[in-house]
Amino acid sequence: MKIIKAFLFTLLFVSVCSAQEDIVQLKNVSDTILNTKRTLVVSGQLDAVKTMQQLFPGKLYNLSEHNSFISWKCKSCKTASYTDVNGEEGDQIFPYDRGVATRLLSNMDYTDSKGNQFKLLLFNHSVYDEDGLQTGRFSGGLIGVAKFAKNDKIWEMRSFQPGVAAFGAFAQSPKPKLVEIGEDQYAFTLLHVNGGGGGPFEGILYLVAGFDGKYQPIMEVYDYQLINVESAEWSSSYKVVNDNNKKHFRDIVIKTKGSFNKAAQAKDEFEVNLPAEIATMAKTKKQFDFEIERRFSFKGKRYNSTGKPIVTFSNVK
Repeated sequence: MKIIKAFLFTLLFVSVCSAQEDIVQLKNVSDTILNTKRTLVVSGQLDAVKTMQQLFPGKLYNLSEHNSFISWKCKSCKTASYTDVNGEEGDQIFPYDRGVATRLLSNMDYTDSKGNQFKLLLFNHSVYDEDGLQTGRFSGGLIGVAKFAKNDKIWEMRSFQPGVAAFGAFAQSPKPKLVEIGEDQYAFTLLHVNGGGGGPFEGILYLVAGFDGKYQPIMEVYDYQLINVESAEWSSSYKVVNDNNKKHFRDIVIKTKGSFNKAAQAKDEFEVNLPAEIATMAKTKKQFDFEIERRFSFKGKRYNSTGKPIVTFSNVK
């Protein structure tokens, strides 16, 4: 009987220990983690994940399905409010009270006209989850940025911004795309797509650039994409205008192509908000294809639509 009790106790102990190991643990870190004036020098090749660990020295987890992240909590950190572009649950207060999971979002390289090499590391912050999950349809992933410049055989961090704004759904920011918007002036775009279950998924394009001493969204383009709808769909592309008269913040042209079918509206579970440029046509025609060209110019602190959009229709019935 004593042997059986000892065996059961051992089995229970092992089970409890295994369960504890399955739970993602939080590591307490110093408030210096959010210091935007931090310095960091990396010798040789820059490993993005190891560099992320130096910036956010929490506990690294490598779970299944490429789910790698750093788990941390800062009790002494001063929190700040960051915009979540979903607008459903208000701003995000970072660092999160429950703890933070930080993932590498992107590692982007570029070289300027003088041959200088740079790296932009982008991070995705989400609320700590003991299973390492990311949840919340209308909760975006809060992005952070670290910019490095190569100096001989070392990489020096030139700027560090733990938080910018939150984009995407289920606490996951969309992947950024690097874009040159001026002479040796680089920024990145994010295509934010979200919507309710069964309803239209609307895509909004954001341009994030360094301006006034920090990275921030300086352009948002609505009606950039629409999916998950029977009666209408559209997608867009962007192009920076090569204008030698503008050294920085050059104009950006957005081209949107799509289609509309009135008969299919009966299958739509929710009403679709059509772009103003095609709304009148949709009232009088059964179906058509369309193309909309819009131009955005930088003025003051943001890009805004300028001039009259160019709209063309085809296959009208």
